[in-house]
Amino acid sequence: MPQPAINPWVRRFEEADTPHLSAEVVICGYGGAGACAALEARRAGADVLVLERAAGGGGSTAMSSCEMYLGGSGGTRLQRDIGLADSTENMIAYLQECFGSQGDEERIRRYAEGAAEHFDWVEALGVPYKRAAFLERTVVPLSDESLLFTGNERAYPFNRIAEPVPRGHVPSKEGDEGGRMFMQALMATVEAEGVRIQANARVLALLQDDTGRVRGVVAKIDGTECNILASRAVILSAGGFIMNRAMLERYAPEVLPYGEPYGNQWDMGDGIQMGMAAGGNIINMNECFLSFAFYPPAKLTYGLLVNSGGQRFINEDAYLARLGHHAAQQRKQEVYLLVQNEDYEPTMYMESRRMAGTGDSIAEVEGEAGLPAGALQATVAYYNKHAEHNEDPLFHKAAEWVKPLDKPPYALISYSPQDVQYQLGDGPGYLMFTLGGLQVQTTGEVLSPAGRVIPGLFAAGRTAAGLPRTSAGYASGMSVGDASFFGRLAGCAAAGHVKAEG
Repeated sequence: MPQPAINPWVRRFEEADTPHLSAEVVICGYGGAGACAALEARRAGADVLVLERAAGGGGSTAMSSCEMYLGGSGGTRLQRDIGLADSTENMIAYLQECFGSQGDEERIRRYAEGAAEHFDWVEALGVPYKRAAFLERTVVPLSDESLLFTGNERAYPFNRIAEPVPRGHVPSKEGDEGGRMFMQALMATVEAEGVRIQANARVLALLQDDTGRVRGVVAKIDGTECNILASRAVILSAGGFIMNRAMLERYAPEVLPYGEPYGNQWDMGDGIQMGMAAGGNIINMNECFLSFAFYPPAKLTYGLLVNSGGQRFINEDAYLARLGHHAAQQRKQEVYLLVQNEDYEPTMYMESRRMAGTGDSIAEVEGEAGLPAGALQATVAYYNKHAEHNEDPLFHKAAEWVKPLDKPPYALISYSPQDVQYQLGDGPGYLMFTLGGLQVQTTGEVLSPAGRVIPGLFAAGRTAAGLPRTSAGYASGMSVGDASFFGRLAGCAAAGHVKAEG
């Protein structure tokens, strides 16, 4: 009698029973990455089967606003149509500054060189994009313009590295429905072009032969375990691991006290664990996107973000993910927004926030909040001295957001995790999702710790360590852009992968 597998995520192909299903390319996960991979593999002539654990496709992409971070090549068709230009080298310079030593230079260049064409590919699916830009500071686009700033392009130090260009491309419709619109158009095309879809199919393990080649998967369908062979390749596109508490405790324990998981319920890390079991390397596993949104309204950016020592720690015009990264570095993540009366306006982002202190003087606010005596007063005095000349020599906030705080009354609002409650989350903390996963080539082949390709195995989307590597340089649209763009590359490469013998 065969012994049970020591590793539950991989089974020996040589011991597998007669296959129940087969395809040339088998894709595990029907979100943005999996659907794009499926369409390109099919268009390359492969017989494609997609396995989806849920009752239908969409994944985390369908939950998103579906900004795609695109540009380069002189500008996307949308950018050019409204009179904007964006060179590939300008986009590369920005992305390299975003991720520094953590960035994958080859991946950054491949993405920047192909991003404009990717926009054409997406628009050809029937996804609507209005030739109009919304250039105000915002978080989620609620009007119908299709181009906006979604990162730190206009903030220090990025505005000294690259020319600021809006690169957030979002489907046109009032309200936050971009992800649903994109996935509906994409899945309709996928299914119309002959890709087979099997929903309610949980992939349990990879089938790997004794040479190390991945030959298929084992999936539970209608309560029965089925062996499914892939004569060309398997693509893992099963999302990240933000909903797997055990994996978070192992790889990113530092975020648990202040992070609130955000994603779809199947972001359990199954694809990552299968890839690891087959010999794949994992990287960047401690990094998470963190959302610290204190705006809109944009005028709150005139305020000052301070820590429990009453000191500033970041330029307030940075994007919410960069703000989250730096807020998390403060003692006990205690962070406050100091704002004067003319800039204060309660919004959805202030719901359930604690008012730490108010007063007609900074000294009064400081005392009520229990900050170190004189600290906040010194911070504001120094800031105001230079703000009179429209300057911020310490943190270089853009001049348009710099003015003295000299119009009382003042309010100090707590944005410490215990005082933050998001409508999208179930508890307190900064919304987060994972940025680590399997190490892959730009065309999706999973790599071993020694840098060797695992034959027959590909990964895309949040199952792989993609373009965005840290919240400090993240911009909205980098995840969906990465998942869809590199999902396409993985599908093309998998379709051309050499057939396994036997």
